[in-house]
Amino acid sequence: MGPHFLPRIPYAACLLATTLAAQADPAPTTPSSWPRWRGPNDQGSQTQGAFPSQLDPAQAAWKAPLPGKGCSTPIVAGQRIFLTAPFNGRDAALAFDLQGKLLWQTPLGPETPGKHRNGSGSNPSPTTDGQSLFVHFKSGTLAALDFNGSVRWQTNLVEAYGKDTLYWDHGTSPVLTTSAVIMTRMHQGESWLAAFDKSTGALQWKVARNFKTPTEGDHAYTTPLVIQHQGHEAILVWGAQHVTVHSPDNGQTLWSCGNFNPESKAYWPAVASPVVVGDIAIIPYGRSDRGEPRLHGIRLGGSGDVTETHRAWQRQDTGTFVPTPAATGNQVVLVRDRGEVEAIDAATGRSLWKEAFPKASSNFYASPLIAGNHLYAAREDGKIFVADLHNGFRLVGEHDLGERVVASPVALTNGLLVRGEQHLYCFLAP
Repeated sequence: MGPHFLPRIPYAACLLATTLAAQADPAPTTPSSWPRWRGPNDQGSQTQGAFPSQLDPAQAAWKAPLPGKGCSTPIVAGQRIFLTAPFNGRDAALAFDLQGKLLWQTPLGPETPGKHRNGSGSNPSPTTDGQSLFVHFKSGTLAALDFNGSVRWQTNLVEAYGKDTLYWDHGTSPVLTTSAVIMTRMHQGESWLAAFDKSTGALQWKVARNFKTPTEGDHAYTTPLVIQHQGHEAILVWGAQHVTVHSPDNGQTLWSCGNFNPESKAYWPAVASPVVVGDIAIIPYGRSDRGEPRLHGIRLGGSGDVTETHRAWQRQDTGTFVPTPAATGNQVVLVRDRGEVEAIDAATGRSLWKEAFPKASSNFYASPLIAGNHLYAAREDGKIFVADLHNGFRLVGEHDLGERVVASPVALTNGLLVRGEQHLYCFLAP
């Protein structure tokens, strides 16, 4: 299906009269950059800046209403905030300025709504190279827009390659190499990894990625990582009980690692994405929500099948099912589905400390953020927790946003963005 253009439709201006008058200076004062779901370093962390310890919605710098239920995490680039959401039955990309004003809203193809209570047709997060915005939706729409909201190209991966058979809502976000937008589909049926030209949307290559697994083990909701392999770009993919690393030139598999489910457990999809620290890829797996967590440390590098040689460590007593870990320095922080919090040494897999957020009937679906010395974690019921990580773990904040939260918090240079089901919130450091 060839690319085509759809015009922008402005949002009702009255809907965005939301900046709180009590705040004299609601905007971040220095440039911010969060170009993709897990941030500029793909670790869900930001070390530089000042960040609030309290996220009381009554004290938010501003909040902006959203046109529909979307679960994608916002990104920040060029003094603009970008996110995706449904609008009048269509997938849409939106841009706000750093004061919470809607700059534009561009509708794309017809929406395919989510089916899980915490899912939507706008689960995948946008990404940017600083020149274009790239968005993907459950409907299959994949598109590139400029920073003014005009569509550069648009295609549909469901129309081109068939529907996905995932049990839950599609969640894989696009990632970027130097020249391409990378997408992957891992499900029961023909699974693949593909590269699309960033400038035109033309298919550069598409390779099969099929592995035989127990029931639902071939389903993956993870997002690939662009890493360095022998001094060059490479694409790391986790799903179908295998880690594979691919050439960005043609999709060729450079190395692979398996044996993540030797017991052949059924109904173990891959949901949490990997995080890379140094030369170790930390792979969360298993079902921590059912008391069967797994966590693996895989050394990067090598060639061919490295299953027997590159597993640095593995744990069967900790892990996370849905939230992707955050990392800073050599420390990997897990927020498990029921609120347990644990810090792991990335090189050895050894636990550094264990704590927990207050218990409730709700789970954690958002991935945690480490900003400065603070850990931010959002529970699905809208409770936002803040912990001080200086010398361990100390809970310093707990606030109710008043709406469900599935998107991950995002660091600004002097504040934080939190996307709820109905609003986008900005909190600033005091």
